[in-house]
Order: sequence, then structure tokens, then C-alpha cells
Amino acid sequence: MLTLTFLGVGSAFAKRNFQSNALIEAWSTGPSAQAEPDDTLLIDFGATGPLALHALKGKPGFAYLDRRGMIYYPAIRRVFITHLHSDHIAGLEELAAMNRYQFADPATDPSASPLSKGGKRGFRPQLIGAAEVIETLWDHSLCGGLSGQRGGTAELRDFFEVVAIRPSHRGGPDRFMMMERYEFSLFPTDHIQIHRKYDWPSFGLCIRDSAGAGSVVYSGDTRFDPDGLGPLMTEAKIIFHDVQLEDHPNPVHALLSEMRTLPGEIRNKTILYHYGDTWDSDAFQSVVTEFAGFAKPHHRYVLFD
Repeated sequence: MLTLTFLGVGSAFAKRNFQSNALIEAWSTGPSAQAEPDDTLLIDFGATGPLALHALKGKPGFAYLDRRGMIYYPAIRRVFITHLHSDHIAGLEELAAMNRYQFADPATDPSASPLSKGGKRGFRPQLIGAAEVIETLWDHSLCGGLSGQRGGTAELRDFFEVVAIRPSHRGGPDRFMMMERYEFSLFPTDHIQIHRKYDWPSFGLCIRDSAGAGSVVYSGDTRFDPDGLGPLMTEAKIIFHDVQLEDHPNPVHALLSEMRTLPGEIRNKTILYHYGDTWDSDAFQSVVTEFAGFAKPHHRYVLFD
């Protein structure tokens, strides 16, 4: 079984919802029979991510995320980063620091880290992303807060097991797996255009069940792009899609007015997320009938049984 739970469903500047980050859980049986999943993956971890995860650990079925009132970060085995905006990466510094210092892993070889000085090395989750995202994450975002350490200078690999996704013709790997059953492949998204479409690194995920149960699309941040995402959306049984509720002359997200032009068979399986604080106003009440609805925070969606 594979499930997805949104830590938050709001836009970057939302104040009534946490930002749109999600927790993927892989289960050999399921949450009704297991106290914790076999594997976990965060899709992004932004500025409100720690607060959202702190709130989630108190919900029924998520006690494995709690240790003495703190977030038990080693329960998060992997993190996938879609792109470098702060609502998607700003929580990584806390996650990295807590894993390294609060939750030391005695099974980890201390000699593998030049900074360990013979002591216990902190837990290192996998950090997964497109190579062009991973290659700039440290220097552009994380270095300032994490590089300065007693006895030396840290690097990204001191905090994470880094997995850079590349096309197969560039050496790969071009995808990653969970439980040797669920396949995660990346696709570029049209989020920010510097000069042309797809020239600023931003990605979504297509998740396929190798057991034949179909696919799920997680759009990531994207402008309306039916030509690029159309085939994936047609194939998918569930679509989680970025949306901006109000029209804008130069959007960087898919406008609701644009999403409404999609065929009914696409809209009926599309759950909208990354929305602003006016989602529950009268102007947007029809969304629940036009689409599969607005994404719900802290609700565990079953992707594959």
C-alpha cells in the first residue's frame, strides 16, 4: 500500500493553511495493521514544514513521528525536492540539524564523516531530486546555516545521502523506487520561465505501481500546461494539481479558470492543492463539484492498495 498525506495544502503565502508539502508512506500491509510504515518520503519540506509535521505527529496513526513531544526526524527516511523556493526547502535546515545532533545513529560508521572526530554521526536520510536542483541546493540555500561546524566545514553529504536523478543518457539513475514496487519518475514543470519553457529547474512526480494498479500524478508547482502534462494526466487514476484561485496576468501557477477548461474526465480525478486563504469563500464552493475537490491537510489518501 502507498499513501499520501499533505502536511499542508496552502500556497507559499497562505496563513490559514501550512504550505504544500506531503508525506508518502509505503506499507507492506497498511496503517490499520502497522504502527509505522516500512518506508517514508517527504515531498518538499518548506518554511512551515516543521510546524506542520509537529501538528501531524499528534494525529491518530502518526504517533511514530513523535519522540517525547519532539518530531522524530529519523522516521523520515527520504526527502524529494521539487524545486528551490523557500516554501519547498526552508524546513530542510531544521531536519538536517536535528538528525545530525539530536538523533545520532550509533550504527553509522563515524569514520565516514570528516567532522565526526570519532563520535556518533547523525542520521542521514536520502535527499532526492533532479541533478540540476540538487547541484545548487547547498550553495544557494543550505550552506549558510549548515556549513559552519566545530572542527571543520560541512558539506551536503554530511547531512544527507544524496541521490541526484539524471536521464539515463547522462548516467542516471532516472527514477527511484519504494519497496521495490512503487516507481517515482520526474517530469519538468513550467513554473518559472526565465527565457523559455522549462528553463528554470522545477519538477513534478509520476508514481507508478509496478503491480499494475496504475499511476498517480503530483504536479509540483507549475503553470497550466495541458500539452506537457496531458498524457500523464490522462493515464493517471489520481491527480494532485497545483492551483491559484484568483486570476493573474502573469501567473507562475495554474489558474483555477484555466483548470476549469480541462475535460470533465480529467477534472473528476483532480484534487487541487497549493491554494490561497480564500478557498472556502462562496466564490469557490463549486470546486467540489467541478473537480475531485480541494486537498485536505492531514488526510491520508490511499494511492495504491
